[in-house]
Amino acid sequence: MCVNIPMFSDSLQCQPCPDDHWSNERHDRCIPKVMELLSYEELLGLVLTISAIFLTIFTASVLGVFVRYRDTAIVKANNRGLSYLLLVSLMLCFLCSLIFIGHPKKLTCMLRQTFFGIIFSISVSSVLAKTIIVVIAFKATNPYSPARKWLGSRTPWSIVFSCSLLQVLICAVWLVKAPPFPELNMKSYNEKIIFTCNEGDTIFFYCMLGYMGLLATVSFIVAFLSRNLPGSFNEAKLITFSMLVFVSVWISFIPAYLSTRGKYMVAVEVFAILCSSAGLLGCIFFPKCYIILFRPENNTKGYLVGKVPLARENRK
Repeated sequence: MCVNIPMFSDSLQCQPCPDDHWSNERHDRCIPKVMELLSYEELLGLVLTISAIFLTIFTASVLGVFVRYRDTAIVKANNRGLSYLLLVSLMLCFLCSLIFIGHPKKLTCMLRQTFFGIIFSISVSSVLAKTIIVVIAFKATNPYSPARKWLGSRTPWSIVFSCSLLQVLICAVWLVKAPPFPELNMKSYNEKIIFTCNEGDTIFFYCMLGYMGLLATVSFIVAFLSRNLPGSFNEAKLITFSMLVFVSVWISFIPAYLSTRGKYMVAVEVFAILCSSAGLLGCIFFPKCYIILFRPENNTKGYLVGKVPLARENRK
C-alpha cells in the first residue's frame, strides 16, 4: 500500500507505507494497522475461557465422584486407574486450550500444540486401553482361557505408554528441528496485523494430528467390533459413540481450520479441543455417574454382567 505525495512539479508520486500501516481509500494518508489476536478481553476469547474453566471444574467433580465411590461395581469394572488417568488428562485438555488464548509468546507457542498433542494422545490411548481390556475381560470368562494372562494391570498401562510415546517423540523432534514461534503477519490483510504463532514446520503439526486421528480411529474400530458384547452396561457401546463424536469433530476441524485466518483460526482449534474433550467426558462418564448417583440399586456386579437388576429382584 502507498500514498500519493505531491512533488514540486505538481505531479504525484506514490510512497509506500510502512509495514505496520495501510493507506486510506484516498491514498493520501497512512493509517496504523489494528493488531488482531484472540485475547481474554474480547467476547469470543472470554466465552471460550469460561467454557474451558467450567468443563475443567465439571471434570474434577466427576473425578471426585469416582474417587468417592471407588469401591462400587461400576468404578471397579471400568478399571479405576484408567478412569482416573482419563479424567485427569481430560482436565488437562480443557486447561491446555487456555494456552491458545492471549498474546503469543515464545514459550506458549512452543507448548500449546505439543502439550495439546501429547495430552490428547494420552486421553485417546486410555480409551483404547479401556476398550481392549473390556474385550479381553469378556473373552477370558473361561478360567482356562489364554486371554486371562492379559488381564493384569500391566496391560492397560503398557498400551497407554507405548501409544503415547510415539507422539512424545514426534513433538520432541518438532521442537528440536523447527519449533513454533510468535509471528506478526502483516501481509494477509491490508488493515490489520495478525499476531499469532507460526507452527514452524507444518509437517510435524499434521503428523501430530494424523497420529492422534490414527489412535482415535483404531479405538473406534475396536469398540465398534465389540459393541455387541453381553452385559447390561456395555462399555464398548459408550466408547464407540464417544470415538464417533471425537473423530467427527476433528474431521470437521480440518477444513474449518484451513479456511480461516487470524484469531478465528485459533478459535476453531480451541472449539475443537473443548468439543472433542467434552464428547469423551459426556459419552463415557455421564451414564456411569447417573447410575452411581441416581440409580445405586443398579450399581451391582450382577447388573453389569447382564443378570437381573437388583431393583427388579426387590420388586419380585
